[in-house]
Amino acid sequence: MRRSSPFRNSTALAGVLATALVLSGCGDGTSGEGGGETLVVGIDLPLQGASKDASEATVNAMRLYLEQRGGKAGRFAIELKVYDDSTAAKGSWDDATCAKNAQDHVGNAREVAVMGTYNSGCAKIEVPVLNQDPSGPLLMISHANTNPGLTKPWDPGEPDKFYPTGQRNFARVITTDDYQGTAAAQFTAKDLKVKRCAVLNDNQTYGQGVAKAFADEARRQGIEILGNDAWDAKQPNYTALFTNLKGRNPDCVYVGGIFDNNGGQIVKDKVRILGDNATVKLIGPDGFTGFPDLDRLAEAQGMYMTFAGQAGEQLRASGGVGGQFLDAYKAKYGADPATNYALYGVQALQVIMAAIEKSDGTRKSVRDQVLGGEGITIPASTSMLGKDVKIEPKTGDVNVRDISVLIMKDNKEAFHKAWPVTVA
Repeated sequence: MRRSSPFRNSTALAGVLATALVLSGCGDGTSGEGGGETLVVGIDLPLQGASKDASEATVNAMRLYLEQRGGKAGRFAIELKVYDDSTAAKGSWDDATCAKNAQDHVGNAREVAVMGTYNSGCAKIEVPVLNQDPSGPLLMISHANTNPGLTKPWDPGEPDKFYPTGQRNFARVITTDDYQGTAAAQFTAKDLKVKRCAVLNDNQTYGQGVAKAFADEARRQGIEILGNDAWDAKQPNYTALFTNLKGRNPDCVYVGGIFDNNGGQIVKDKVRILGDNATVKLIGPDGFTGFPDLDRLAEAQGMYMTFAGQAGEQLRASGGVGGQFLDAYKAKYGADPATNYALYGVQALQVIMAAIEKSDGTRKSVRDQVLGGEGITIPASTSMLGKDVKIEPKTGDVNVRDISVLIMKDNKEAFHKAWPVTVA
């Protein structure tokens, strides 16, 4: 069954997205209760296509958290404004739309930070534009961008090419794919004990990066890698691709990419040609998590996926703030969030609001609180993750490196185990 959503139809969703989500302050948005200034936090997510449910859940979680906080950060009233970085035609994030959003963020004079993006490729388009904002740089904090190159050397010229002013303006509350891909390879070798693994990628920034990290570590773990082949998201089927792989006799397939890029067909054709997921293991990264369309597939059952963070089951079991927040979310919206990343959207909002509270209300000052001085630390007693969450001001990376292994079972993603990743 499709997870319930408060956006019952496209008209209702369009109405929400057409306006800022004003959660506090006066109607004109210029001053808050008691005369305090109202500042805008942008939310930049793909709200069409396969990521729609996950994005809606993230928006709803952030709205709920802001309501719980009374709509304020220190003396400032906070308003959320949603930007859609996807198109209906593409069914996922879109280069041109991301570029336009970046200009719109800069052009909104009251906007002091952006929460997003969901896709690393979109962030790589937006960050340099926000970086060159003359009143900034304008801060972006992501809950889901795991590509390492945004903050550390990865591909040629990275990360410096994203920061033409020489100042960092991007941070994240999630770990990176060098850790996620490595963890998946270690789990595959040590727990699944496979010997010959075919690696696929969707030929996008995120997919190529996480597939490379998996393949490199898998080789170190003694797994034979049977190539790292790209799939074309526009193909109606992948019969030829998997027929070729069948001749190489894999006992494992790793799919590096996002489900939006025809991932359902990849999963179906893998099982049809290579066998079920008990016979030939199927492993994917977090780009395959949080999709009801995948959950429903008979061919997806038994698939393993990594999530670059803590799953909701872990946070509930810990009895901390994150678990309590998930209970409040379920009480308000009638179901758990469609993605584990929703809580990380709240974690990113916590960092942004802490920065706003310490700032003078300008873009430059908000950015400087996170990526200057000692940076921002959200203590374990209040953080969604139940541990101190610190942004490293020199890089924008977070101190927490949690990796969860999930398994598709009974048409839902179930927590399998936490993986204590080690990187050579």
